[in-house]
Amino acid sequence: MADGLILYVPGFVIVLALVIKAPTLRNGWDQPLMRAVCTLLVVGSLAMFLSGPPTIAAVNRLTGVVNFSAPLVYSVLTAFSASCIVLILHWGGGPTPGVLRATRITVVAYSAVVVTIIFLFVMGDAPVERLRDLDTYYANTPWIREMIALYLAAHVVGSTALSLLCWKWLRRVDPAMRALRTGLALLMLGMVLDVGYGVAKWAAVGARWSGRDWDGLSTYLAPPLASAAALLVGIGFIVPLVGESAAWQEFSQYRRLRPLWKVLHGFAASSVTTVPLTWWSPVGIRLIHRESVIDDGLLALASWFDPAVRSEAYEAARAQGRCERGAALVADAAVLAVACLRRAAAGRGEPHPGSGPAEPYRLGTQPLTELAREFHTSPVVAAARRRAAALV
Repeated sequence: MADGLILYVPGFVIVLALVIKAPTLRNGWDQPLMRAVCTLLVVGSLAMFLSGPPTIAAVNRLTGVVNFSAPLVYSVLTAFSASCIVLILHWGGGPTPGVLRATRITVVAYSAVVVTIIFLFVMGDAPVERLRDLDTYYANTPWIREMIALYLAAHVVGSTALSLLCWKWLRRVDPAMRALRTGLALLMLGMVLDVGYGVAKWAAVGARWSGRDWDGLSTYLAPPLASAAALLVGIGFIVPLVGESAAWQEFSQYRRLRPLWKVLHGFAASSVTTVPLTWWSPVGIRLIHRESVIDDGLLALASWFDPAVRSEAYEAARAQGRCERGAALVADAAVLAVACLRRAAAGRGEPHPGSGPAEPYRLGTQPLTELAREFHTSPVVAAARRRAAALV
């Protein structure tokens, strides 16, 4: 078992991705994208488990065919390359005629490669069992040599194509979709390492063809590259799955609202701030409570909002190149920051600034998270806060 740990660990990571995605896969099985995800995760985990030397020995022994694992592993790895390409095609383009046509071409081409791999193994002669160096040991054996070359060519082509697709899509994805961008970057890095695996294998096999001995590239360098590639691919698929889940989105919103909550909970009504929360309270309940505290604090500060502060901050944000919506958001955050300072000063017995009445200040959940970000990070808001602090 320990002998194949370098491959089994990535296999378990891919299985974890499958478990995380299982509810979505079950509910959306009629969608090509969901079927592509399931196929990739199943085939990927199989590829890792079947490639471990202990598994190779066990399969050879159970089938009674020397080196039976060779065409089996090559075929599964080829199917994994095909499933990666199919998933990226559906993930990035949707079920359009062009995507469906490219999917069919990919499936047909790689199925032909798998059939040819099996045919070449049957035609060849590999009587000596090799658990780790079959590629180089049989690099000059008729038929087996062609099987190895075909597998490596299909593998490198698939990894290269997937790397290019990930890079192309990564450049088009909205920067706000951080989980998806991170997943794509990990996938691309994994495929680059996978290309490195193929290059190491090709170099070792090519050296055998020219009478040299570079077997170490295939035996010792290629397996860690394949393991790292599979690990990154598994994590690359897990990150968007987790990042796009409702629970993760709730936690992300809860965390981003902390700057507002930290400032406003002191102004909120006691009926809101004293609602009991236990350490095991679900994040959804915590999010609702945090939003309620913030809304209540905003209402309590409504009469302290100064239109002059908003106008000044808006102009400053526009001067820095912010769009109209972004400048308005910065201006709202500045108004809120100054209102907090003035209200706190009044609480210490200082006079009301007399800014006049204002409408209740309420925002939806998503604007609240954006408001919290500007409240915490905007230099315009920081400047407004400093000016107000000097006057109270």
